[in-house]
Amino acid sequence: MEKKLSIAIDGPAGSGKSTLAKILAEELNFEYIDTGAMYRAFTYKVLINKINPQDEESVVGLLSSTEIDFIDNHIYLDGLKIDELIRTNKINENVSYVASYKKVRDYMVFLQKKMAERKSVVMDGRDITSVVLPHADFKFFITASVEERAKRRYLENIEKGLNTSFNEVIEGIKKRDIIDSTRLESPLTKTDDSILIDNTNLSIEQTLKIITDLVKGGK
Repeated sequence: MEKKLSIAIDGPAGSGKSTLAKILAEELNFEYIDTGAMYRAFTYKVLINKINPQDEESVVGLLSSTEIDFIDNHIYLDGLKIDELIRTNKINENVSYVASYKKVRDYMVFLQKKMAERKSVVMDGRDITSVVLPHADFKFFITASVEERAKRRYLENIEKGLNTSFNEVIEGIKKRDIIDSTRLESPLTKTDDSILIDNTNLSIEQTLKIITDLVKGGK
């Protein structure tokens, strides 16, 4: 039986890790698992159920009735494809609260580990190298300056027709960084065995080549 390989990618908001992970998975014919989208999907469910994202008990109460899956690079929540519904500012503003709760993270991590057991995966998020796949075959930490990450997110918003100022975006990025790096459960951190790639001055193509060369050279 062919060995199942796992590639873990962590990094802050706007670092380009999701774009890189998607392309890498396609090139290697691996399954792409967007862990951030899983938390966004659950946050979407919290909001449409009119639950305060900062009410931990009520948020956790939704877990038992929640199903999240990936099919052909689309994310499904309780059987409904919700790709576009989870990429809004409202989700951006609340996902860090939802993702900070231990029982929520435990449930998502359980699902993610099961996926990695069944098939070769590329998985990105904020605690993949440290918690979800600590023994991954390849581990990367992707980052960039706050200004560059905010610029990327701002341009994405413009393309999507979202009306937000650059100042709003950069403040959102800074807030997200603080919440992610200081939360008690699975904070964003670079593990000692992760390869650091700062792509502030690199294109997606250049960053992808660095990762691809390392993976193909180490397979």
